[in-house]
Amino acid sequence: MVIKRKKGTWNKLKYDFQIDSGYYAQVAESIKEFGVKELSELGAEEIVPDFRGIYFKADPAALYRINYLTRVISRILAPIKSFDCPTTDIIYEEAKKIRWFDFFTEENTFAVFANVSDSTVFHSKFAALRLKDAVADYFRDKSGRRPNVDTMNPDVNINLHIRKDKAVISIDVSGGPLHKRGYREEAVIGPMQETVAAAIIRIAEWDGSVPLYDPMCGSGTLLCEALMHYCKIPSGIFREKFGFESLPYFDRSLWNAVKKEADGNIREIPEGLIAGSDLESSAVRASGINLMGLHHGKNVSVTRSDFRDLPEFKGYTIIANPPYGIRMGKDQNLYRLYKDLGDFLKQKCKGSAAYIYAGDPKYIKQIGLKATWKKEIRAGGLEGKLVKYEMY
Repeated sequence: MVIKRKKGTWNKLKYDFQIDSGYYAQVAESIKEFGVKELSELGAEEIVPDFRGIYFKADPAALYRINYLTRVISRILAPIKSFDCPTTDIIYEEAKKIRWFDFFTEENTFAVFANVSDSTVFHSKFAALRLKDAVADYFRDKSGRRPNVDTMNPDVNINLHIRKDKAVISIDVSGGPLHKRGYREEAVIGPMQETVAAAIIRIAEWDGSVPLYDPMCGSGTLLCEALMHYCKIPSGIFREKFGFESLPYFDRSLWNAVKKEADGNIREIPEGLIAGSDLESSAVRASGINLMGLHHGKNVSVTRSDFRDLPEFKGYTIIANPPYGIRMGKDQNLYRLYKDLGDFLKQKCKGSAAYIYAGDPKYIKQIGLKATWKKEIRAGGLEGKLVKYEMY
């Protein structure tokens, strides 16, 4: 993409962005600590947690690396303007002042997404519409033409966040939700969000020193994230485009170098180190298809079995997201299922550690085992709990 600018504009904008280099990572509150750790590991600096996110600074290489490799962060934004926002008219007036030509032209497409909470402006769709109108009118006033809106696959995603009458307009440098890895070709009812599964793998501190097994694998999200974690497969490996590729300072050669280095770290996994099963044949099929799309997915075994009929698992990491209301329906005897799960862990998983994520925490007590700890994980529309059990 070639963007024409007045002489000197590109260099000044490039300088401004790279000197400030301020970004905002959206991440679920309950797994924010792991977002902070990831950002630090991937080269971010001046990391400051905030409400439902994390402010940080990064040079271009670190920005590319974070977007390509993060597993728990949902989206990276580059804030470009903040202001008091008591009315929707203010959104239009402030957005009209932004030099949108510095980010894209009439030849590009764009989309606006808004989130509003605890504010006088309470309608997110209308807030997004006012920002969209301001962008379109800015271009029309400058050149007589305006860029088209494309909500499905825009060149530029513009984000508007309003909380307690404070607004921030940002460019989405991820180019859409990062939890959409691209490996999920098949799904069952109520699949786990990828960032939640990745957080669970991280919380469990599983490093491949012992085998990992999921006895209720569903569409295989936990298995896929465990595989990506062990094999060091970049979370964005299937992503066709990132939002930062539309930024004025985008360096194609640097991005290629970052990507080449990350891809070069991918390693194989021994057969049998990760495996799973499910009672439903549709789930086994979905898991198999999703795993086969990943590097070395063929080395992960998924079979059809009721967990009650499984053999013993000594010295394993057991990890599972048992069915709950949204996945099973109200008529299913979930209380009995969780009791049987507790019996399975107690009788067949001696010497193992189990990490059970309950999308509906009310069933946890039915497991009937003493928990090592419990941790709330509120993400992906769920308010669940992750519970660790150690079977001595």
